[in-house]
Amino acid sequence: MGFGDLKSPAGLQVLNDYLADKSYIEAYVPSQADVAVFEAVSGPPPANLCHALCWYNHIKSYEKEKASLPGVKKALGKYGPVDVEDTTGSGATDSKDDDDIDLFGSDDEEESEEAKRLREERLAQYESKKAKKPALVAKSSILLDVKPWDDETDMAKLEECVRSIQADGLVWGSSKLVPVGYGIKKLQIQCVVEDDKVGTDMLEEQITSFEDYVQSMDVAAFNKI
Repeated sequence: MGFGDLKSPAGLQVLNDYLADKSYIEAYVPSQADVAVFEAVSGPPPANLCHALCWYNHIKSYEKEKASLPGVKKALGKYGPVDVEDTTGSGATDSKDDDDIDLFGSDDEEESEEAKRLREERLAQYESKKAKKPALVAKSSILLDVKPWDDETDMAKLEECVRSIQADGLVWGSSKLVPVGYGIKKLQIQCVVEDDKVGTDMLEEQITSFEDYVQSMDVAAFNKI
């Protein structure tokens, strides 16, 4: 496994191809795998390598908190395509902060009591930082169109019913009435949801349950935050 020489155009091309369908080197959140590869790259990739450049700029934004990102940094040869050999050099993955300390020691080296104590303190500090790091919560902004039965529907009451829906991970935002024709207006209302807790199917089921006021509900816009 590897990316070839990440300081060469060929190595950056391998990285760009690898990130074509991925946001991160491993899994779905920034981790020590991204830190290891980021530190092996000598600078921003050229603009024509758009996937690698986007990833580089994103990981760079974590510069001050990279030590607290999840995972354990491994050698570069442990990441990347399976059919490419790493030739960047072991020095490329050296970290410039606390990550360059061997938290787990070495099996073939004897360590003094002082070194052991220091290692355990560093490990405890690392685990404490990781525990305090808030988990990334996936959220979406949704714009809903809620249509009444006719022009005689009490739209204030309709909106009151919609806003009465409460759930963990659901926050209602601004709203307005939008003409749809023949004197009928629909309610257009914004909400922010936590993806793991609230879905559009649940919103539609609860909103259309107010059948005295609501004819239908549609998703007008859906954007990840």
